[in-house]
Amino acid sequence: KDTIMQLSTRNQWQGTIKAINHGTIVSEVTLEISPEISVTSIVSKSSVENMGLKVGGKAYALIKSTEVTLAID
Repeated sequence: KDTIMQLSTRNQWQGTIKAINHGTIVSEVTLEISPEISVTSIVSKSSVENMGLKVGGKAYALIKSTEVTLAID
């Protein structure tokens, strides 16, 4: 029987990893969630390695925030 993870995070988007830029300790991972819409996350370099993240692979962006600020010109 497979276990399916359930999360309380409401904002969940699946996407394709378009870029991974490695630093010494952290990596910047860019996830395309739809054409021309991407989300970038800073994660530890070891997490990228442990999760096996690769350009072209699938991943989820999970965004949970207690505050969202909007602005206009």
